[in-house]
Amino acid sequence: MSVVQSSSNDYVTRVLRAPSEADASGWNALLARAGGSPFMRHEYLDALHASGSATAKTGWDPHFITLWRGDELQAACPLYLKSHSYGEYVFDWAWANAYEQHGVRYYPKAVTAVPFTPVPGPRLLAVDAAARAALVREVHAWCVKNKVSSFHLLFGNDEDVAACDQAGLMLRHTVQFHWLNNGWPDFDAFLASLTQEKRKKIRQERRKVAQAGVTFRHAEGAAIAPADWDFFYRCYERTYLEHGNAPYLTRDFFRRMAHTMPENWLLFIAEREGQPIAGSLIGIGDGVAYGRYWGALERVDCLHFEACYYQPLAWCIANGYQRFEGGAQGEHKMARALMPVKTTSAHWLAHPAFADAVEKFLEREGRGIENYMEHLDERSPYRQP
Repeated sequence: MSVVQSSSNDYVTRVLRAPSEADASGWNALLARAGGSPFMRHEYLDALHASGSATAKTGWDPHFITLWRGDELQAACPLYLKSHSYGEYVFDWAWANAYEQHGVRYYPKAVTAVPFTPVPGPRLLAVDAAARAALVREVHAWCVKNKVSSFHLLFGNDEDVAACDQAGLMLRHTVQFHWLNNGWPDFDAFLASLTQEKRKKIRQERRKVAQAGVTFRHAEGAAIAPADWDFFYRCYERTYLEHGNAPYLTRDFFRRMAHTMPENWLLFIAEREGQPIAGSLIGIGDGVAYGRYWGALERVDCLHFEACYYQPLAWCIANGYQRFEGGAQGEHKMARALMPVKTTSAHWLAHPAFADAVEKFLEREGRGIENYMEHLDERSPYRQP
């Protein structure tokens, strides 16, 4: 741990080299002020590191920034020194390639994000706006001091975006697809709100799964048995291996989740002839469900849609959850009634010429995103009143 006294304010800045060095209760208290997010909890970030999933060895070297006033934690954020751009879901490969083509070093770069987790939410935890602004300044100062090429805050909330915008960072927008609960009493009532074409398609897809002899069971929190966690990981790992990649997350990460954050997980398991064949793991918290991981040991037509959308949506309706977030990208999700939502990241590049070029690119890209959102809104799966 290194400690330096800031000259621009009366905070003491401490840079932590592992999430475990952070005060868990203080960190989670700041998170609660921001509305909470299971994926920014100290337990989650610590599990990523302690399990070997997000470490310097895997290209996520932690340098968490914390601001203190006396013994009181005033602001904090995860900061990773990155040697690649994998696991981020805000794609800057073209920027890295441009740097390389001009003989300029792009890596390492600094990233404030939740590794492998493209879920919008708070990233700059702070007691107030002044502390959040000071945190942005300290992150920038750290990046300059350590001569990194750039800083990227990914999937921040409105307060994060405002603080970064005020500090002069460039904003970039992407599109995700989220489902909102309109108070339907059951899944059939939800289907009735859709156009005939979409309603028919969903019923056909669900029928294919049922006719294949597939049934579902689910378990929540501490009721998820160790054997179910083991089976889920087999499915999750296989999905990555089938695409030629090792999984981002280790089995130990999920073991830690079962121990430290059981209340934030919901597992659906598909079975056929009494044997499990697929699993879908959903994050839950504060009335929001998050589609996170899935995998299957057998191929069944439309099983992915049933496991990852229809079962979770039916559960959300039955349990009064207000939103289901489907993760990064995926225009096909609109056919399952997940609607487009704009998400925002913030960026600073040290190289003036590249910063100018990226700013112009983001202006053009931003106009394209606005047009894309308008186009998607015109294709709403819901019936018009």
